[in-house]
Amino acid sequence: MLPTAGTLQTLVQQRRKDAGLGPTELARRAGITRQALHKIEAGISAPTTVVALRLAQALRCGLDELFRLAPSEVHAQLIGVAQPGGRVQLAQVGETLLAIPLHGPAGLSHRADGMIAAQLEHGVKVDLSGDLDLAGRTAVLIGCDPSLDLLAAHTRTAFSDLRVITRPASSQVALAGVAAGEAHLAGIHLWDTQSGESNLPFVRRMRLGQPVHVIALWTWEQGLMMAAGNPRKIGGIDDLRGHSLRLINRDPGAGSRLMLDGWLSAAGFSAAQCAALPGYLDEVDSPLEAARRVQSGAADVAPGPRVAAQALGLHFVPLQREHFDLIVPESHLNHPAVRALLHTACTPAFLLELATLGGYDAAQVGQLRGIVP
Repeated sequence: MLPTAGTLQTLVQQRRKDAGLGPTELARRAGITRQALHKIEAGISAPTTVVALRLAQALRCGLDELFRLAPSEVHAQLIGVAQPGGRVQLAQVGETLLAIPLHGPAGLSHRADGMIAAQLEHGVKVDLSGDLDLAGRTAVLIGCDPSLDLLAAHTRTAFSDLRVITRPASSQVALAGVAAGEAHLAGIHLWDTQSGESNLPFVRRMRLGQPVHVIALWTWEQGLMMAAGNPRKIGGIDDLRGHSLRLINRDPGAGSRLMLDGWLSAAGFSAAQCAALPGYLDEVDSPLEAARRVQSGAADVAPGPRVAAQALGLHFVPLQREHFDLIVPESHLNHPAVRALLHTACTPAFLLELATLGGYDAAQVGQLRGIVP
C-alpha cells in the first residue's frame, strides 16, 4: 500500500468514547461549544492549535493520537475487472491492499472507499473518498451461498465499526481465492464422491503453508430445480435419460456440479453420456442464475440448493444433504471482522431469518469440523 498524504483525519470521537466522555463534557473541558466539537469530530472543520492542545490535554493523549494526515490516494491490487472511474471498496488481506469493484445495481447500495484513478503495471491507483482505516477492519468472504449476503448484512448491523464484503464465486474458485490471498475466508460446499466427505478432502489439497480451520455453518439440501408445479413430472436423475429434458449446469468449480456428476455416475451415466445430455455443457456461475434459467423456460432442470429454488418459486426434488462450511486460514482467525461474523452466525436473530429461507439446518453452526495443517 503506497499512500499519499492529503486531508486531515480526526480521531477525536473514538478517543472520546474510549475515555468514556460524552460530547458535552469534552466540549466543556476544551472550552468550546458542543456544536464546535461536533464539527471537529465529523471532520467538517479543523481546530485551532489552542483547541487541539486542549482536546489532547482533556483526553490525556498526544496530538498525533487525535489528528493525522490521511492519504488521498493509494495503490491496490484489483480483484476482478474495472476501468478508471470505477467505484471500489478496499480491504487489507495480510500485507496486500485489495480493491474490490462495486458492480451493478447491488453495488450502488454500498458506499465506495474510492474510485480507480489509473491502471498501473501492478494494480490500480485509487483516489480515496472514505476512511482508509476501514480497510483494516474489513473481512472479505467469498462463496456462492445466497445466505452469505444475509450473514454479512447482520454482521454489519451488529458491529457498525466493522465490515464484511461478500464476493460471489463457486466453491473451488473460492478456495483458490483464499489460497491466493484474495479473501480472508471462504464458504464452500464440495462433496468428494470417493470418500463421501464434504469439504475437508478439498481443503487438504490446498497446501496453504499454515493451518486452515474448517468451521461448520449449516447443512443444506441439494437436488434438482424445475419449473413451478413440475410440468415435466421430473422425479430424479433417471428422468434425464430420454434426452427430452434440457439441463442448465453449473461451472466445473461449483459444488452443485460435483454433486450432479456424482448423481449421474451413481445412476450409470458414462462421461460420454453426460456430455451428450442437452444443456450439460451450458454453464452458469451461481445457483440463482441456474434457477433464473429454469424460471425463464430456457432450461427444464438444473442442479442446485433448495434455497435457490424457493427464492424463485420453483419446484424442488431433494437428492442429498451436504455441509456448507467456512474455511479460515489461521492467520485470519483473529481478524475483528472474521470474529464478528462467526459470532453473528450463531445469534438468534440471524438464525431465525436464515430459517425462513428454507432448506437450512444450522444445528452445528460455529462448530469446528477440523483443522487442516
